[in-house]
Amino acid sequence: MDSNVRESVVMAGFGGQGILLMGQILCHAGMHQGLKVTWMPSYGPEMRGGTANCTVTLSSERIGSPVSRHPSSLVAMNLPSLDKFEDAIQSLGFLVINSSLVERDAKRSDLRTIRIPANRIAEEAGTLQAANMAALGAYLAGKRFVSLDSLTIALRRMIPARRHELIAVNEKALRRGFEEAERQLSCSLKGNAGE
Repeated sequence: MDSNVRESVVMAGFGGQGILLMGQILCHAGMHQGLKVTWMPSYGPEMRGGTANCTVTLSSERIGSPVSRHPSSLVAMNLPSLDKFEDAIQSLGFLVINSSLVERDAKRSDLRTIRIPANRIAEEAGTLQAANMAALGAYLAGKRFVSLDSLTIALRRMIPARRHELIAVNEKALRRGFEEAERQLSCSLKGNAGE
């Protein structure tokens, strides 16, 4: 992992998809590795079904502001999130699309894009509620500012004691999302090398 880190990622989707938790877990993983972090949530008045997003900044240096007008990455868990934030991503940024709910591809060609069937991966792991972890694993495969071990440690700390039976399922979804994205990224690298 690079010792000079500066990453901002918007994670966005419906309320109830665990968007804010996904960002918190990434922040805790960053802190575990000694990075400076900020987490800025934003959500509509509806707890479930409304929109929710958060911006996470990870840095090896002090962070001046949690606001990022042009994030380096986006994790879009639904179509409204992709429509809203795609244009804001920095050129050559990274985009994770939940292909279980979003049929369209990215409109921009200057982004590295992964389409991950997060809902299907989560259901196969044991619960649809782990779709956020599948997407987080996919994000990690493309942006390795924290380790998979650090994310797993953060996940175990963030899931409340009354829900500890979900830890194994969430870890499985996290790893499967990571593996699927890694497979896609290695295929695209091979394709580019053959051009």
